Amino acid sequence: MIRRRLAPRLRTAVRGAHHDDPAPRTPDARLTPEITRLVRSVAGLPRFAIRGRRSAARGRGPVMVLPGYMTSDRSTLLVRRFLTAQGFDVIGWGLGLNRGDVQQSIPPLLDRMARHAAGRPIKLVGWSQGGIMARETAREAHRSGRFAVEHIVTMGTPVIGGPRYTATAERYAKAGYDLDRIERLIAERNAEPLGASVTAIYTRSDQIVHWRACFDPNPANAVEYVEVNTGHFGLGFDGETLAIIADRLAR
Repeated sequence: MIRRRLAPRLRTAVRGAHHDDPAPRTPDARLTPEITRLVRSVAGLPRFAIRGRRSAARGRGPVMVLPGYMTSDRSTLLVRRFLTAQGFDVIGWGLGLNRGDVQQSIPPLLDRMARHAAGRPIKLVGWSQGGIMARETAREAHRSGRFAVEHIVTMGTPVIGGPRYTATAERYAKAGYDLDRIERLIAERNAEPLGASVTAIYTRSDQIVHWRACFDPNPANAVEYVEVNTGHFGLGFDGETLAIIADRLAR
């Protein structure tokens, strides 16, 4: 089942939902449910290829797909091939392994996006931490006016808290990172509007990023939230999710 909520309506719901829904927290990081849902999503791909792909939206224009933390363009191969087949002009992020260094990644990403956009508005798809890269690069592009980011699709992206509400929180803390400081810095960044509309795909079954951390705290951003039935690992291999991505990029 897909649950779609448009941004203005959701913002009101989110403010009230703080009493009913759990606050963001570090997820349990249980791998067995994640792997089970991944296998289920992959198993459904042949049926999606036969039936779902025919009805999936087609579009055009430049798109960049950004991988999650400690993954590379290999992890987004299926997403990119699917979107290419649907008519989009798609590239990967092209920077090798995503090590999570946002500030270091933004300058080369801006250059790569500008070349691919070639004067056209570009759309971005970011999986997990790749969604943070997409959002921050879009924010920088909007600030500089260098090129236009028309839309961003994030999948299981921790918009608030940085690593605090992810399965990597303990690893960051042991490595000496100040999670409180990171959370404050991200909150400061989030106070600045993105300059692009967003579709935020999330799943309550996520064992890697707590689903409540995927909600944008800035009411100035136009965000649509879509809940899907898979796990964090399955987001890029799930037919339902792929169809949603194509539909939002085609609008």
